[in-house]
Amino acid sequence: MGFNLSSLVRKNVKDLVPYASARSEFKGNAQIFLDANENSFGSPVVNTYLNRYPDPLQLELKIAISKIKGVVPEQIFLGNGSDESIDLIFRAFCEPQTDNVIICPPTYGMYDVSANINAVEVKKVPLTADFQLDLDAIAENIDNHTKLIFLCSPNNPTGNSLHYQDIEELLNNFDGLVVIDEAYINYARQKSFISDLNQYPNLIIVQTFSKAWGLAALRLGLAFASKEIIDVLNKIKPPYNINAITQKYALDALSQMDWVNEHILKTVKEREKLASALSEFKSTLKVYPSDANFILVKFDKVNLIFNYLLEQGIVLRDRSKVILCEDCLRITIGTEDENRELIEKLMRYNNLQL
Repeated sequence: MGFNLSSLVRKNVKDLVPYASARSEFKGNAQIFLDANENSFGSPVVNTYLNRYPDPLQLELKIAISKIKGVVPEQIFLGNGSDESIDLIFRAFCEPQTDNVIICPPTYGMYDVSANINAVEVKKVPLTADFQLDLDAIAENIDNHTKLIFLCSPNNPTGNSLHYQDIEELLNNFDGLVVIDEAYINYARQKSFISDLNQYPNLIIVQTFSKAWGLAALRLGLAFASKEIIDVLNKIKPPYNINAITQKYALDALSQMDWVNEHILKTVKEREKLASALSEFKSTLKVYPSDANFILVKFDKVNLIFNYLLEQGIVLRDRSKVILCEDCLRITIGTEDENRELIEKLMRYNNLQL
């Protein structure tokens, strides 16, 4: 049959006449704006532009991103965090109570949550014991109503990258959309699939400013796809989904690539040091390889360790009840001082157990 985007878009989305905001209808330069029912007298916050609506399509920001990512602005969607992009993908392409999607646990929990919110069936195909895709099982679960396959690489919470050739096999053989969540790609040895974007019309890549860019508070996510797919997402998004302050700070951040790259290298260096130190403890059963800014670690008596560290003021993420992650804690890579304190507290814990 082959990939056909039109056959994937929900009929009501195809027929939808999108909301046309006042600012989206204006192109060019002007001095007086009397089109959007804004407060023409300004705002109580001094020396700001907050009385005006932001650019609904974030063109200046997309142009700056396009120069870094090597795509055209029309291939970029910006959302209120990656979660907005994920939710809109469900709403655009999945018919509630009819279609289904495939996810591969353990993985990011919002795929399942968004599917349930949108009344879309989730087929869960677990990763293999070494946290890789089970291609045969995925193929067995695909049917005529399977619209999406969600992949997270590097994967959360396991930290590893999925095999590149396995993802390529899905892209080449699945007639629906393959969504690759690359939230942690900046820390990985493996390259981003953005360089292959024009080769695969059924590919959507999701990234974020929350991790390597250090802008989690801004809630700014990115999606990259064909112009046709991006047009569908723009059609159904809220008119002003990215506020002006977020756009401004993101533009400022894009001019600070040296800072970003320096701190990516620091994080990777600290990741290797922390992994090595953790592997020395008697209570550590396994430190899993990571391509992300966190490490998954399997501990003996994991609940005792988790609660002990909590009492010491150190909060980790307990993943011990997640499939394939039994007895595991997910540890974010902190600063050098934070990681040193974690190791010191774990040394004290181990000494108490002797």
